[in-house]
Amino acid sequence: MILITVFLIFCFAVSFPFFVATKNGIAETIAITVGITLYHFAMRLAVGTIVDLIMKNQADHQNAWFREKSFENKLYKLLRVRVWKKHIPTYSPDTFDINQNTVKEIIGATCQAEIIHEIIMLFSLLPIAVIPFLGGVAAIVITSVLAMMLDSVFVILQRYN
Repeated sequence: MILITVFLIFCFAVSFPFFVATKNGIAETIAITVGITLYHFAMRLAVGTIVDLIMKNQADHQNAWFREKSFENKLYKLLRVRVWKKHIPTYSPDTFDINQNTVKEIIGATCQAEIIHEIIMLFSLLPIAVIPFLGGVAAIVITSVLAMMLDSVFVILQRYN
Protein backbone atom coordinates (compact mmCIF):
# COMPACT_ATOMS: atom_id res chain seq x y z
CA MET A 1 0.00 0.00 0.00
CA ILE A 2 2.87 2.33 0.75
CA LEU A 3 4.47 1.68 -2.64
CA ILE A 4 1.19 2.34 -4.44
CA THR A 5 0.77 5.59 -2.49
CA VAL A 6 4.30 6.72 -3.40
CA PHE A 7 3.62 5.85 -7.03
CA LEU A 8 0.36 7.84 -6.94
CA ILE A 9 2.17 10.84 -5.42
CA PHE A 10 4.58 10.74 -8.34
CA CYS A 11 1.74 10.40 -10.87
CA PHE A 12 -0.14 13.31 -9.30
CA ALA A 13 3.03 15.43 -9.22
CA VAL A 14 3.29 14.89 -12.98
CA SER A 15 -0.37 14.95 -14.03
CA PHE A 16 -1.58 17.98 -12.09
CA PRO A 17 1.03 20.47 -13.36
CA PHE A 18 0.53 19.08 -16.88
CA PHE A 19 -3.21 19.75 -16.61
CA VAL A 20 -2.64 23.26 -15.22
CA ALA A 21 -0.22 24.05 -18.06
CA THR A 22 -2.36 22.66 -20.86
CA LYS A 23 -5.98 22.96 -19.60
CA ASN A 24 -6.53 19.76 -21.58
CA GLY A 25 -9.73 17.83 -20.76
CA ILE A 26 -8.03 14.44 -20.80
CA ALA A 27 -5.23 15.77 -18.59
CA GLU A 28 -7.87 17.11 -16.19
CA THR A 29 -9.60 13.73 -16.02
CA ILE A 30 -6.28 11.98 -15.38
CA ALA A 31 -5.22 14.49 -12.71
CA ILE A 32 -8.57 14.26 -10.88
CA THR A 33 -8.62 10.46 -11.09
CA VAL A 34 -5.05 10.16 -9.81
CA GLY A 35 -5.73 12.77 -7.10
CA ILE A 36 -8.85 11.03 -5.80
CA THR A 37 -7.13 7.63 -5.90
CA LEU A 38 -4.14 9.11 -4.07
CA TYR A 39 -6.47 10.54 -1.44
CA HIS A 40 -8.09 7.15 -0.81
CA PHE A 41 -4.75 5.36 -0.41
CA ALA A 42 -3.00 8.07 1.63
CA MET A 43 -6.04 8.57 3.86
CA ARG A 44 -6.16 4.86 4.67
CA LEU A 45 -2.49 4.82 5.58
CA ALA A 46 -2.84 7.99 7.68
CA VAL A 47 -5.94 6.81 9.57
CA GLY A 48 -4.38 3.42 10.30
CA THR A 49 -1.12 4.96 11.46
CA ILE A 50 -2.77 7.58 13.67
CA VAL A 51 -5.17 5.11 15.30
CA ASP A 52 -2.29 2.64 15.83
CA LEU A 53 -0.23 5.34 17.55
CA ILE A 54 -3.13 6.31 19.81
CA MET A 55 -4.62 2.91 20.65
CA LYS A 56 -1.62 0.58 20.30
CA ASN A 57 -3.93 -2.40 19.62
CA GLN A 58 -5.50 -2.05 23.04
CA ALA A 59 -9.10 -1.21 22.18
CA ASP A 60 -11.46 -2.06 25.02
CA HIS A 61 -13.53 -4.95 23.73
CA GLN A 62 -15.87 -4.52 26.72
CA ASN A 63 -17.05 -1.18 25.33
CA ALA A 64 -20.72 -1.20 24.31
CA TRP A 65 -19.72 -0.26 20.75
CA PHE A 66 -18.22 -3.71 20.25
CA ARG A 67 -21.06 -5.73 21.75
CA GLU A 68 -22.86 -7.96 19.32
CA LYS A 69 -26.11 -6.44 18.03
CA SER A 70 -29.27 -8.55 17.84
CA PHE A 71 -29.33 -8.58 14.01
CA GLU A 72 -25.68 -9.44 13.42
CA ASN A 73 -25.79 -13.25 13.45
CA LYS A 74 -28.56 -13.30 10.87
CA LEU A 75 -26.67 -10.78 8.74
CA TYR A 76 -23.44 -12.83 8.88
CA LYS A 77 -25.31 -15.95 7.80
CA LEU A 78 -27.08 -14.07 5.01
CA LEU A 79 -23.77 -12.64 3.78
CA ARG A 80 -22.05 -16.01 4.24
CA VAL A 81 -19.11 -14.37 6.01
CA ARG A 82 -17.73 -17.72 7.14
CA VAL A 83 -17.26 -18.72 3.48
CA TRP A 84 -15.37 -15.63 2.22
CA LYS A 85 -13.59 -14.33 5.32
CA LYS A 86 -10.46 -16.39 4.70
CA HIS A 87 -10.00 -14.70 1.30
CA ILE A 88 -9.87 -11.13 2.64
CA PRO A 89 -6.35 -9.67 2.86
CA THR A 90 -4.95 -8.42 6.15
CA TYR A 91 -2.69 -5.35 6.25
CA SER A 92 -0.67 -6.70 9.17
CA PRO A 93 -1.17 -10.47 9.53
CA ASP A 94 1.33 -10.77 12.40
CA THR A 95 -1.00 -8.65 14.54
CA PHE A 96 -3.61 -11.42 14.43
CA ASP A 97 -1.24 -14.40 14.71
CA ILE A 98 -2.18 -16.57 17.70
CA ASN A 99 1.43 -17.82 17.90
CA GLN A 100 2.82 -14.30 18.34
CA ASN A 101 0.08 -12.63 20.40
CA THR A 102 -2.17 -13.33 23.33
CA VAL A 103 -5.90 -13.72 22.79
CA LYS A 104 -6.42 -10.39 24.59
CA GLU A 105 -3.98 -8.65 22.19
CA ILE A 106 -5.72 -10.15 19.16
CA ILE A 107 -9.14 -9.08 20.44
CA GLY A 108 -7.81 -5.54 21.05
CA ALA A 109 -6.29 -5.45 17.56
CA THR A 110 -9.54 -6.71 16.03
CA CYS A 111 -11.56 -4.00 17.77
CA GLN A 112 -9.01 -1.40 16.74
CA ALA A 113 -9.14 -2.58 13.12
CA GLU A 114 -12.92 -2.18 13.22
CA ILE A 115 -12.53 1.41 14.43
CA ILE A 116 -9.97 2.15 11.72
CA HIS A 117 -12.26 0.88 8.96
CA GLU A 118 -15.27 2.74 10.35
CA ILE A 119 -13.29 6.00 10.32
CA ILE A 120 -12.10 5.24 6.79
CA MET A 121 -15.70 4.66 5.71
CA LEU A 122 -16.59 8.19 6.84
CA PHE A 123 -13.47 9.73 5.30
CA SER A 124 -14.21 7.92 2.02
CA LEU A 125 -17.11 10.31 1.52
CA LEU A 126 -15.01 13.49 1.95
CA PRO A 127 -14.10 13.79 -1.75
CA ILE A 128 -17.77 14.54 -2.41
CA ALA A 129 -17.08 17.95 -0.81
CA VAL A 130 -14.77 18.92 -3.70
CA ILE A 131 -17.41 18.36 -6.38
CA PRO A 132 -18.35 22.10 -6.48
CA PHE A 133 -14.69 22.91 -7.26
CA LEU A 134 -13.75 20.03 -9.56
CA GLY A 135 -16.96 18.73 -11.04
CA GLY A 136 -16.91 15.07 -11.93
CA VAL A 137 -20.01 14.33 -9.86
CA ALA A 138 -20.53 10.78 -11.09
CA ALA A 139 -16.88 9.71 -10.83
CA ILE A 140 -16.36 11.19 -7.37
CA VAL A 141 -19.64 9.92 -5.92
CA ILE A 142 -19.17 6.44 -7.38
CA THR A 143 -15.56 6.09 -6.20
CA SER A 144 -16.42 7.45 -2.75
CA VAL A 145 -19.38 5.13 -2.26
CA LEU A 146 -17.49 2.11 -3.61
CA ALA A 147 -14.54 2.89 -1.33
CA MET A 148 -16.91 3.15 1.63
CA MET A 149 -18.53 -0.16 0.70
CA LEU A 150 -15.12 -1.82 0.41
CA ASP A 151 -14.28 -0.85 3.97
CA SER A 152 -17.67 -2.03 5.18
CA VAL A 153 -16.48 -5.55 4.24
CA PHE A 154 -13.59 -5.16 6.69
CA VAL A 155 -15.90 -3.84 9.42
CA ILE A 156 -18.21 -6.81 8.93
CA LEU A 157 -15.23 -9.16 9.05
CA GLN A 158 -13.84 -7.60 12.24
CA ARG A 159 -17.24 -7.69 13.94
CA TYR A 160 -17.75 -11.30 12.85
CA ASN A 161 -14.38 -12.29 14.30
